[in-house]
Amino acid sequence: MMKLLLSLLLLVAGNAFAQSWPTKPLRVIVTFSPGGSSDIVARLIAIPLQTELGQTVVVDNRPGAGGTIGALEAARAAPDGYTLLLSNSSPISISPAMQDEPRYDPVKSFTHVSYIGSVANVFVVHPGVPAKNLGELIAWIKAQSNAVNYGSGGIGSIGHIVGETMKNEQGLKMEHVGYKGSAPMHNDLLPGTIKLAIDTLPQNVPFIKDGRLRAIAVTSSARAPMAPEVPSVLEYGYKKLVAENFLGVSGPAGLPREVIARLHAAMKKSLADPKITQRLTELGVQGRDMTPEEFTAFVANQVRDWHQPVKDSGAKLN
Repeated sequence: MMKLLLSLLLLVAGNAFAQSWPTKPLRVIVTFSPGGSSDIVARLIAIPLQTELGQTVVVDNRPGAGGTIGALEAARAAPDGYTLLLSNSSPISISPAMQDEPRYDPVKSFTHVSYIGSVANVFVVHPGVPAKNLGELIAWIKAQSNAVNYGSGGIGSIGHIVGETMKNEQGLKMEHVGYKGSAPMHNDLLPGTIKLAIDTLPQNVPFIKDGRLRAIAVTSSARAPMAPEVPSVLEYGYKKLVAENFLGVSGPAGLPREVIARLHAAMKKSLADPKITQRLTELGVQGRDMTPEEFTAFVANQVRDWHQPVKDSGAKLN
């Protein structure tokens, strides 16, 4: 009888919490530095999300260790809906496979609430590199006497794994330089300190358009709408280099069902705003509506699909 009474009390308390949630500001952890796709999208959706939920939404950048620093902080947070993660491929699909002993499970340690969309990556070079296409880039790398440094948004990023995959497939002399996001990487790429980067497309488009960088290929299976003039790696016949970065909103494992439903509904309405949709399209984010269950299944598939390519790349994260 006491157990039944306790269960009823917990159920009532849980329902009351869900109905009143949120009563204070929310924090969205971004696993990269300001200026990258994850950061831009997080700040974009924070605005309509604040309106829908009636509370301030604070973006908190926690870069480092392939995104695992921020992801681990989110996984360890109280499951009350006040700490969320702008989930993406790096800390969810890739970094755990780079560790001998992962500190969190990319599926079980989180409640995956809302899928936002996917973003292509792009091979970009400093204009001093003579290559105009992927074949010429590979030939140029092979012709160098020293290993060619290539930058990415960080250890464990898709750019990192794509670079290592190409290096191993083509027998190239390449060394990865992982930055804490795209902005610090551009500080070295634009003046030519490094000559090559594999990075998410959106933040590179302005530099491609003004000629400060040259785009070689996008890593999607088809050309990206925001840069239709740039061929895909598949057009060059490099199937193993096809890779896209997903973006979503996740929370710690154990979020109450009512909070999941409220947060997902708020996200769905925010993403349906024509101004938000247009801006996401401009940023190269290709969205798709998913339920929390569908998003969770998507994440599980991503983790499975990336496991072997990450292992084959030889990339490690301590």
